[in-house]
Amino acid sequence: MKHLIALCALIALPAYASEDIADQYPASELYSKPVEVIPHVWSAIGATAPPTYENAGHNNNLSFIVTGDGVVVINGGASYALAEALHAEIKTVTDQPVKLVFNENGQGHAMLGNSYWAEQAVDIVAHTEAAAAFEESGYQSLRAAIAVTKERAQKTEVVGPTITFEDEYIVEMGDMKIEARYLGPAHSPGDIVVWLPEQGLVISGDMAFHERMLPIFEDTMTADWIETWETVFEPMGATYVIPGHGHPTNMDQVRRYTHDYLVYLREKIGAHLEDGGSLADAYYVDQTPYAGLDTFEELATKNSGRVYEQMEFE
Repeated sequence: MKHLIALCALIALPAYASEDIADQYPASELYSKPVEVIPHVWSAIGATAPPTYENAGHNNNLSFIVTGDGVVVINGGASYALAEALHAEIKTVTDQPVKLVFNENGQGHAMLGNSYWAEQAVDIVAHTEAAAAFEESGYQSLRAAIAVTKERAQKTEVVGPTITFEDEYIVEMGDMKIEARYLGPAHSPGDIVVWLPEQGLVISGDMAFHERMLPIFEDTMTADWIETWETVFEPMGATYVIPGHGHPTNMDQVRRYTHDYLVYLREKIGAHLEDGGSLADAYYVDQTPYAGLDTFEELATKNSGRVYEQMEFE
């Protein structure tokens, strides 16, 4: 019961978070101390700001599941030090060994910490497209991390997953059935979700956002993301959502700030195109309903420009 009360309190939080909040866990490399979201499922919630030296690059969620016969970690982390710090927290919760790590996608903050987990001889699982993306851009991600976090990136190396899959990777460990699923095109190549069907909880990765504005990359196909959401992701029927960024919440919240935002922005850009609007003007279509989200200033204009470029040729 105490876990449900705590989760309800998290869900009741406003759908934004201040980028001005200082490091919430100064005793650790982690931005915040892991919290137990539901029984046996924990998450260290990252900053909703961009990666900085102060947050050590911990601006995504690092989760773990205590199964009764070992621990499953979701996300390698943005550095060797962050992975090591998460492992230290796991050891305060349980003496069960970490047996598996999932990378939710091929971005640096999902995979750069693999260098620590590989040193512990832990298998690391990712989608084939995520593995390919990291192989292509991993060294660039490492250089970017070093530029921002400096000595906090020490010992971090580019290490890819040891196991890859196409559609799903199912683990039955201890008292848990854990399903890593590729649902279809979404935010970035190889995005996966980790689904606990018996608990009704999905660790959504970057399929779902709510406290910070989602970024649209050059390879983010927004129409495909909407289709994946409507046909596969939401029909899973999750009660609890641990998103890739921000506090645990529910499907209503992530729908509002992910699916509905994508639909809204495409409608705005579609109307702009019908009026013969230019790319230069597309950057300034109205996105004020989402201005309260963290990273709005960094991402809103970029998002509109990329959607314009996509829809111009649809």
